[in-house]
Amino acid sequence: MAKVKYYYDTESLAYRIITPLKRRSFAYIMLFLLASALFGFLVFVVLLNTPFFETPKDKLQAREIDNLKIQYAILNRKIDQVDEVLNALEDRDNNLYRAYFNSSPISEEDRKAVFGLENRYKDLAGYNNSDLIINTTKRVDVLSKQLVIQSKSLDEILKLAKSKEKLLAAIPAIQPVRNENLKRMASGFGYRSDPFTKARKFHEGMDFSAKMGTPIFASGDGIVSRADNTASGFGNHIVIRHGFGYETLYAHLSRYKAHVGQYVKRGDIIGYVGSTGRSEAPHLHYEVHKNGEVVNPLNFYYGNISAAEYVAISKIANQENQSLD
Repeated sequence: MAKVKYYYDTESLAYRIITPLKRRSFAYIMLFLLASALFGFLVFVVLLNTPFFETPKDKLQAREIDNLKIQYAILNRKIDQVDEVLNALEDRDNNLYRAYFNSSPISEEDRKAVFGLENRYKDLAGYNNSDLIINTTKRVDVLSKQLVIQSKSLDEILKLAKSKEKLLAAIPAIQPVRNENLKRMASGFGYRSDPFTKARKFHEGMDFSAKMGTPIFASGDGIVSRADNTASGFGNHIVIRHGFGYETLYAHLSRYKAHVGQYVKRGDIIGYVGSTGRSEAPHLHYEVHKNGEVVNPLNFYYGNISAAEYVAISKIANQENQSLD
């Protein structure tokens, strides 16, 4: 039973029953329901935008996004490794293979030129992780272009190799003395201390210490252009012209086994180790010239040593010690 409410009528000095208006009561009820609905909707929206209220679908998408980030990080590390290997191959291609075949090196700009289309990656923009995706895609594109260029370069080198067997035979590709234990390297190419003046001086070849009379081998096919002792400091020495811009010099010999005008092949004995001329001890001073310029002989020992031996001998050759001439 509903409660009966009264009010005091001052005119009649008596209590009278309050009769509520039905329309007003209905309006109050509707206002209350509307306010409740608005409040509930606002609470629902707030909960949807907080991490405390996630649907199973939201959680699944969050896990997928985290997994993609990890996969992109792993992909970038693998790209770093491939890039490092490819850079080493490109360096060898420019400074070794192309130098051998007298072919112009491929510039760094051509190898790693960026793509000219500014909107190439516009479809990947506008997302939460767009920077990561675009950066990785760019790296893959540049790497792909480098691989294509390097592949074409190796095809070109292969053609040069097939058509230039004489060049391959002429390249000074072995050490001029037997050096099985890699202990005969006394001084390398570069600045060294002069044994007589003790001043720092550029050493234009490599010194191989060996006993008097140790055989000296031609490092490539060619013709002996000099076999005398008229050059200052070299004593008895031999110069071989290999062609294709290559020339080698063998100095401080004790005696000759080749003469001027003689055609020699790689591995032929051309003389014997001595200590003639400006020399501190029995050894062979060996130089390689390309197009009139002296170059590091260490770059040409691929014909009779392994990769591990090359690393070992390069460590010895790169020590800034005292030369023997």
